Amino acid sequence: MTDGEVNLHQQLISAIEHQKRSTVTVLSCLLSVQDSVGYIPSEAIDIIANKMDTTINDVWGVASFYTNFRFTPPKSSTIEICWGPTCHLLGATKILETTQNELDLETEGDSEKGNITLKYNTCLGACAQAPVININHNIIGSITPEKIPQILSKFLEDN
Repeated sequence: MTDGEVNLHQQLISAIEHQKRSTVTVLSCLLSVQDSVGYIPSEAIDIIANKMDTTINDVWGVASFYTNFRFTPPKSSTIEICWGPTCHLLGATKILETTQNELDLETEGDSEKGNITLKYNTCLGACAQAPVININHNIIGSITPEKIPQILSKFLEDN
């Protein structure tokens, strides 16, 4: 194992063993790993299966059921676009389309442009500011499609 692999292995073990949840489950282990390293490495599936005395298939079954789990490392920045009811009614569809066009994406996913991950979010909890986007945990409200290129250009310049 390389130093990087050893460090990742240790980080996975630590994430699984030092959960703050009172009940440890396959799901809680997956959540802890993703919170710690930003995605679910394949090695984590093996470690969780051993820890929980279950099969790799059972762990994959839980992990693949939830769409918020990633199985590849995330890009350096994340943009989430709310498409909840309020945002949808106030123009989220056009904001999604504009953002996808600016990032050369057809749907949510990883863009090579600016090293960004685009995600759809069912609710960012800022309905009073709708429509909203979230860039690296910073919510920006009252977004219009016309604002997207300017926001992304400033954001992409910083990356």
